Amino acid sequence: MHVCIIAPEQFTVPGNNSVEICILAIAKQLALRNQVTIVSRRMPGLTHNEELEHVNIIRLPADSPSRYLNAVLNYVREKSFDLIQVDNRPRLMAAVQKAAPTIPIVLFLHSLTFVPNTRATLSCLNHADLIIANSRSLQRRLARRFPSRSEVIRIVPLGADLERFVPPSPEERRHLRHAYRLPQKFTVLFVGRIIPRKGVSVLIRSVYLLRRRLPIHLLVVGRGKPLYIRQLKRLAMRLGVSVTFLGNVAHEEIHLLYQAADCFVCPSQGHEAFGLVNVEAMASGLPVIASNNGGIREIVLSGVNGYLVNRYRESLSFSRYLLRVGRNPKLAESMGIQGRKDALNAFDWKHTAARLEELYGTLTLNTQDQQEKVP
Repeated sequence: MHVCIIAPEQFTVPGNNSVEICILAIAKQLALRNQVTIVSRRMPGLTHNEELEHVNIIRLPADSPSRYLNAVLNYVREKSFDLIQVDNRPRLMAAVQKAAPTIPIVLFLHSLTFVPNTRATLSCLNHADLIIANSRSLQRRLARRFPSRSEVIRIVPLGADLERFVPPSPEERRHLRHAYRLPQKFTVLFVGRIIPRKGVSVLIRSVYLLRRRLPIHLLVVGRGKPLYIRQLKRLAMRLGVSVTFLGNVAHEEIHLLYQAADCFVCPSQGHEAFGLVNVEAMASGLPVIASNNGGIREIVLSGVNGYLVNRYRESLSFSRYLLRVGRNPKLAESMGIQGRKDALNAFDWKHTAARLEELYGTLTLNTQDQQEKVP
């Protein structure tokens, strides 16, 4: 097949956003047996056309969403593909389907952010031949919102680069701690967007509650608005929490931070469709403590490879599990080993691409059969 994957207008590929990370990882795997083209936005310092591990990346003008939309539509009208996948943008998907009505079109959804429960959204979804959800949780929510489209929704879990996200040796961990100037304390890692619903303030308070019972340090990685980050820093300073804010780190280097930490915490305060960071942490051999919501519970098995926190709006709930893991290195190690095994079994990008390839092959064959029956 020749598959075209159209990225959202907001970020470019390669990128640090989870959607763009997924697009490129999936495309690389699909390209082992198929021809794959990614359409993405232009960015300074990146060429307009690039081949990366057999994936052709086309970057189009995106000064505004409307300009990107027009550039995408002009591009697909001029090219011939067997299937087009649009990620996370129902309106863009519907417009592409109208521009190329004979090509099977797939909407790959990573969250509910751009899928409000409106008639306009349903109208867009009606243009999709197939809708991919990255978890059972997301699939169920979509089906409840749009029951008429439930028949075309399929679940395809995401993955991680299991050759890059690997458990470090003790010597490698010591070297990384020194390189990042981390103290000799139980180091808790957060990776993600630094916005209120990701729960960093809850995590800071949970670390504060442990300050007299466990030598503990918090490592926060990700981008956010400067004003909000300053508020979090002031909170940590006022509470006397030992913390390092590293800011944004390129995804090509993020595995090193997982390898430097002792535990990973995902304190999300809202629905997480999947939670890719949890898989990356498990693949790196870290025990995971995460909010019990959305697709996270399909990744983290509480008491096995980590802990799910039911009362995740309360800092004390995270503190209890952090204390249990921090005081018991053997427990942390066993959970990390199990997490690595679970990642290998269920969350490899190869599995993701194979499932998509199966679905897409069936879809293109059915489309060809229907077209041949038309007189």
